[in-house]
Amino acid sequence: MQDDLYIGIDLGTSSVKLLLLNGAGQILKKVSREYPISFPKEGWAEQDPDEWVDKTLDALPELLQEADPAKVKGIGCGGQMHGLVILDEDDRVIRPVILWNDGRTAEETDYLNKTIGRDKVSGWTGNIAFAGFTAPKLLWLKKHEPENFMRIRKAMLPKDYLVYRLSGAFATDYSDASGTLYLDVKNKCWSKEMLQILDLKEEYLPSLHESYEAVGTLKPEIAARFSLSPDVVLAAGAGDNAAAAVGTGVTGPGACNISVGTSGTIFITGSHFVMDPNNALHAFAHADGSYHLMGVTMSAASCNKWWNEEILNTFDFTAEQEKIGELGENRVYFLPYLMGERSPHNDADARAAFVGMSMATTRGEMTQAVLEGVAFAFRDSLEIAKAEGIVPAASRICGGGAKSAVWRRILANVLDLPLEAVENEEGPGLGGAILSMVACGAYDNVDTAAKAIVRVRETETPDPELVAKYNARYQYFKKLYPALKAIRENRE
Repeated sequence: MQDDLYIGIDLGTSSVKLLLLNGAGQILKKVSREYPISFPKEGWAEQDPDEWVDKTLDALPELLQEADPAKVKGIGCGGQMHGLVILDEDDRVIRPVILWNDGRTAEETDYLNKTIGRDKVSGWTGNIAFAGFTAPKLLWLKKHEPENFMRIRKAMLPKDYLVYRLSGAFATDYSDASGTLYLDVKNKCWSKEMLQILDLKEEYLPSLHESYEAVGTLKPEIAARFSLSPDVVLAAGAGDNAAAAVGTGVTGPGACNISVGTSGTIFITGSHFVMDPNNALHAFAHADGSYHLMGVTMSAASCNKWWNEEILNTFDFTAEQEKIGELGENRVYFLPYLMGERSPHNDADARAAFVGMSMATTRGEMTQAVLEGVAFAFRDSLEIAKAEGIVPAASRICGGGAKSAVWRRILANVLDLPLEAVENEEGPGLGGAILSMVACGAYDNVDTAAKAIVRVRETETPDPELVAKYNARYQYFKKLYPALKAIRENRE
């Protein structure tokens, strides 16, 4: 029914965002709450998971203040991936969450890829080890904090902890579980081989579900606190990228989504499981029940945030982008590896750099270089997909960085793809709400729901002349990482 209500939750790295959707697919309200990230050591990133719960519950009254809470039928969550949440036998959080962008597990990643072997690991899971994945975090914990490792009775992902606290359901979905490196993605089950290597009991892991399946209902005490029905359905939800893809209408085979969030992803859907033979792209399950390939750049919009806030000491990003000159003519390059890099380099020790500066270099050129560097990092992943014969005709685009018109133009021309911005740029939150609608039976499947709800607002079409200029500049850019890596390794 059109007056039914659904809540979508985007559990991000720096904030949780909630939206209220009606049965007609209209967003009625949006609220958000921020929480801190801790960086205990260089390359580390941690968070208190109870902050996610507290901030979500704190935001609910504001979200519902102009609505009838009794009409809420479902809740769905899209969440930051790969984070390791561990609970003890008393259901207490054992230690802060080791986040997706934490780079401490280089040794464990090498152990999995080199000692166990890339072929074995990818054969069991569909992917090789990356420093941000969950499995290397467990190995790190076992070695460096054995007393905490021995206390584990539940190990889950960030959005699953939120669902657990809201409903009591100990569950996950295939899209989010794909990023643990202990899911057999092709066969959609936990990998017994990987669990043996991790010394982790399957009983300590959540039950597995499709993203659009109902896994539980709201706890009575939470329902009563907010005048909600205890029959409110909790969908399994999805990893943030799969949820964002649903929220931008990227369902069914051959679709593409580019998310310019804290990290950046390029997400290409397929009807069946496909694995990049070099494992440079992730082979994951999709929230619509199918599969996708995904390339990840660890720092995307966070590069622009760092550049403006930490270096230029400004929060007026728009004013800085107005200083950008002619596109395709910049003399400065930026490698966006502030937190290492995942696709395609799989190098937690990679670092950012400006190249090509002179006394004539301007502030605008450096701002432009930051935006272009992220765009070139996206292209690195797209080139790998193209080499496998996967060539999307166009792409949806979402994330905070996608709100910048100049950045959208740069991306469209660097990638030579028409980029479609949707009316509601609320990717993971909207995707979560859509998943909850399917879980409640409002739609038969995710593809039908997404096509009914998501609308394109405008399209950025590539300019052939600018495409040619950026193609030439990309040929130079792609030589920079190998050259700088060689210098780093010789120094070490």
